Amino acid sequence: MNNHRHPWTGLLALAASLAACFIPPLGGLPVGGYAAIALLLAGSILLLPAVAQHLTQPFAERGKAIPWRLAAARLVSAPGYAVVAAAGVLTSVALAVAMAIMVASFRESVDEWLVQLLPADLYLRAGRAQSSAYLGEELQAAIADTPGIKRLEFTRHEQLRLGDGQAPVALIARPLPADGSSLPLVSQAQPSRLPAVWISEAMADQFDWQTGQVVSLPLGGVRRAFQVNGVWRDYSRQTGALMIDLALYRQLTGDQRVNDAAITVDNPDASEEVASRLSALAEGNALEIARPGEIRRISLAIFDRTFAVTYLLEAVAIVIGLAGVAASFASLAATRRKEFGMLRHLGVSRAQIGTMLALEGGLVAGIGVLGGGLAGTGIGLILIDVVNRQSFHWSMDLHFPWAGLLLFAGTMITLAALAAVLAGRQAMRQDAVLAVREDW
Repeated sequence: MNNHRHPWTGLLALAASLAACFIPPLGGLPVGGYAAIALLLAGSILLLPAVAQHLTQPFAERGKAIPWRLAAARLVSAPGYAVVAAAGVLTSVALAVAMAIMVASFRESVDEWLVQLLPADLYLRAGRAQSSAYLGEELQAAIADTPGIKRLEFTRHEQLRLGDGQAPVALIARPLPADGSSLPLVSQAQPSRLPAVWISEAMADQFDWQTGQVVSLPLGGVRRAFQVNGVWRDYSRQTGALMIDLALYRQLTGDQRVNDAAITVDNPDASEEVASRLSALAEGNALEIARPGEIRRISLAIFDRTFAVTYLLEAVAIVIGLAGVAASFASLAATRRKEFGMLRHLGVSRAQIGTMLALEGGLVAGIGVLGGGLAGTGIGLILIDVVNRQSFHWSMDLHFPWAGLLLFAGTMITLAALAAVLAGRQAMRQDAVLAVREDW
């Protein structure tokens, strides 16, 4: 009865996991996402016996090689111990795969985001990230007159407080096309006669603003109506950011100062010469010049250091999964001594018994890896679309690290087969006749 009830219980847990994904955050915590992960993992484990039976039955019925048929028949006739071992593998693989997918998706999305936001050849900044540092009009004119510059775009950074008791949000003013195509947009609306503002995902989530919505912004000491023309992806400001066209900002505020400059040179091979000319303007001014490749390299290096612990967690997951397989096979080694003795008495060689054990371990791990891969993919999607979005207010594109995942799966199966053989070696050494004689 339990074998028939478990699949339905597992399917019910999976359905509940899907429903939990739609629970809004409570107190800023994605409790629905956490519940969805737990339910998905539980449902996958509950479905494991049915999946294991369906996967191993064909090998037991149609397998040609003796070790294959013996290994599959063992798993079909005594699925309990196989499920226990496979459940450990499934859990560890699911968590490792989920983290690998989430980290790979995040890293690739950040990389693409940097490429789209940093299209110029050189970037010049006033000061060291100080809000009061800016490039005055004379310095802007000197930069514009520098030989070798093909295109020059200035950016103004400001803080904007939208209401009493609310934390300030970042206001970014830079040259923008009418459709906002230079931004990493995730949604956009049709332009209107109102001035356009583009908001980050954090702004959309925290203020519940939507594309096409008319909002009021305090600029130049006056509240003005803007239309939200689009939502863009921003990985650098969790408190939210607004972006408007620089010319519009200057028209509404009269502020001609800027903080940054994006410079495209006439000849990319001569970018260092242009950088030297710009550095010469730094006398008496605190200027910093950076290359997009350097910014991207430093940003990704920081990312890799931040998530380096995930690789350790994946290694721990491998050890946990293998320990489950080894413990299951080791606990049964003594009870299977007579089984091995009978097989030896019937003419099955020790090498064939070793192959049988390796196949058992490999099949058990394979079932766990398959289930863990599917469950891990689901958990990875929950981490990307629910947990990260509700916790940090950013989205990311899905990327699968196929090479790493396939290597991980092959390593797990191979090491599990080896662990099963090593766990059963002591029982395999028993004399076949003595083992069988105990039952006479």
